[in-house]
Amino acid sequence: MKRRVALTLLLAAGLLSGPADGAPEGTITFGLHVTLAPRWFDPGDAEPAITPFMVLYALHDALVKPMPGGLNTPGLAESWTMSPDGLTYEFLLRKGVKFHNGEPVTAEDVKFTFERYRGGAVTQLKEHVREVQVVDASRVRFHLKQPWPDFMSVFGTTASAAAWIVPKKYVEQVGDDGFKKAPIGAGPYRLVSYKPGVELVAEAFDGYWRKAPAVKRVVFRGLPDETTRAAALKRGDVDVIFQVSGPVAEEIKRTPGLRVVGPVTSGVFWLDFTEQWDPKSPWHDRRVRQAADLAIDRRALNQAETLGMSRLTGGIVPRNFEFALAIEPSPYDPGKAKQFLADAGYPNGFDSGDFYPYPPYFSMGEALAGYLQVVNIRSRIRTMERAAFLTSYREKKLRGVAVVINGTSGNAATRLAPYVTRAGAYAYGVVPEIDDLFQRQARELDRAKRESLLHQIQRMVHERAMFAPLYELSPLAGVGPRVEQPAVGLLPGFPYVAPFEELKLKKP
Repeated sequence: MKRRVALTLLLAAGLLSGPADGAPEGTITFGLHVTLAPRWFDPGDAEPAITPFMVLYALHDALVKPMPGGLNTPGLAESWTMSPDGLTYEFLLRKGVKFHNGEPVTAEDVKFTFERYRGGAVTQLKEHVREVQVVDASRVRFHLKQPWPDFMSVFGTTASAAAWIVPKKYVEQVGDDGFKKAPIGAGPYRLVSYKPGVELVAEAFDGYWRKAPAVKRVVFRGLPDETTRAAALKRGDVDVIFQVSGPVAEEIKRTPGLRVVGPVTSGVFWLDFTEQWDPKSPWHDRRVRQAADLAIDRRALNQAETLGMSRLTGGIVPRNFEFALAIEPSPYDPGKAKQFLADAGYPNGFDSGDFYPYPPYFSMGEALAGYLQVVNIRSRIRTMERAAFLTSYREKKLRGVAVVINGTSGNAATRLAPYVTRAGAYAYGVVPEIDDLFQRQARELDRAKRESLLHQIQRMVHERAMFAPLYELSPLAGVGPRVEQPAVGLLPGFPYVAPFEELKLKKP
């Protein structure tokens, strides 16, 4: 029944009309480095990672979101205010804004969206928000249990997707599964068709409030293999490809008509030693984790993967984030790494089990595993598709070493929360003292004191060698000759396309 209702509504809204015969004019095709997971079409399920926003910025819109003008930029809400006591935030919705099915965006949709939200940072949000109150059709209030200085940093950035609004009536009619199959949003593009895991086609939504998109149609095509993506770009089958390594980027640069862009992002790569919390594991010994940290030649890795464009770091928080503590990367010293292993009781190294590269950075994973092999930390590479990797990581099923990246925006607190706190989606264990400091900073209204607490947390994470940070990523994207403005890098810290309505094709 739910499926029938979804189909009826989509047909009525004209969302399932197929593309015309042949390639329509005004189309940009993206070659993605991942297969498309339907849960990324629903803001309510967005994990604490930047990947879902690759699609959310096209199909949906938020009350407040990062845009070229800043981290907290008015979207569906034209303005908002905070009460003097810091306990109430009121959002005023824009007049005349509609979802793709023609229904208006109302305060009821905002309340419904928040209450059904189960994605990244959900525990923090639900712990701090006491009630969402509908004042009238265009005004909604968020009442906090106590002042929380990070409310807008979590709610109004890519630290969560709780502010990305879905239509209450439609979701209730089709159900959560029906919504993932046929999402309706309020973004610049609306769904035309979806081939599971392979391709998503979306057309410009003429009623988008900000501005009419310049490109009529966008196609997301899953091409996880890097050489396949590059070949498709050269043939003209796709117009923009993401996540290309150094050698492939060099080849693209040498190809007439093609170019490479490397935006500055909020993404940081690191190794997560998921078994460090197990007293029986070698990773439980800090010296073993320090050995792994020293075994990595970050400069060589950066050159090979991103043509040296990324920035080496010793912390998991980007240096340009508010409250970030700048930590220098560890030197490359395999000799000292072997000494640490000997001191820990492993003079001949050990078998560390599985090693999980972050999809699709498999060549990077092989290089990292190779560095560990040099100091006799032996492992087995296990590759996964990205959606499956993130699910397994969140469900605490990755045992051994995982290569991790987080590219969400926010500040030091929002970056640390998923990995070092008791409510963290990806925290395999917690240091009680660190968790206590985090809870204290979340309540602290004095900025200097908050900064001091967050610096202390970052220092402790570093001193305990909980992770092995690698670099702040500058991901490389290849752009074809038809594209004038790929909209990659317009949004500070964002590795994909945004805003989609800024895409432009060259005139014939």
